[in-house]
Amino acid sequence: MTTTLRALLSLGALAAAGAFGASSASAQPGGGPNNGGCTSPPGLNYMICNGQRVPKPSSRVVNPDGSWREEVRQGSCVVVKEKTASGEYKETRQCN
Repeated sequence: MTTTLRALLSLGALAAAGAFGASSASAQPGGGPNNGGCTSPPGLNYMICNGQRVPKPSSRVVNPDGSWREEVRQGSCVVVKEKTASGEYKETRQCN
């Protein structure tokens, strides 16, 4: 009786561990910051993706022609990053 009980308990534990592992693997798909697998600590300006820090953009606007503009705060400074549709990249910094 004791051997059967142990076998059933260990089998149940293995089944529970397998179900938990499958659900946690599907919750974090991995990859870039735009896929939803990243978390952001409250009040900080970075995200954690695959165990690494990734800067979180304050605001990024992407236009239909492929150009974009992004503003990132770094302390009392604001860094503005822009890229045109032709591929020209410009980065400016304003500190007040």
